[in-house]
Amino acid sequence: MSIDDQGAPTARDIPVWARNEIESPCVQICVIHPETRLCTGCARSIDEIGAWSRMSAEVRSAIMAELPTRQAAPTTRRGGRAARLKR
Repeated sequence: MSIDDQGAPTARDIPVWARNEIESPCVQICVIHPETRLCTGCARSIDEIGAWSRMSAEVRSAIMAELPTRQAAPTTRRGGRAARLKR
């Protein structure tokens, strides 16, 4: 950090763009699972992803707290050919 002659931070040390809000949980793996309808990267629904920038901090916090309990994709095998034939 640079200090000017008066002891104040210089302009280059003050961020041009600073936002005090909850960051997105996006991890740049944006694939919506066809059965759960959740993103396999961040576990948010497509509606949550689309509305994220318009949500209040309280709603974002609630979603962030819930994400660890979500299962974006099933962990069991889907059944292969036998399961496809049942559909």
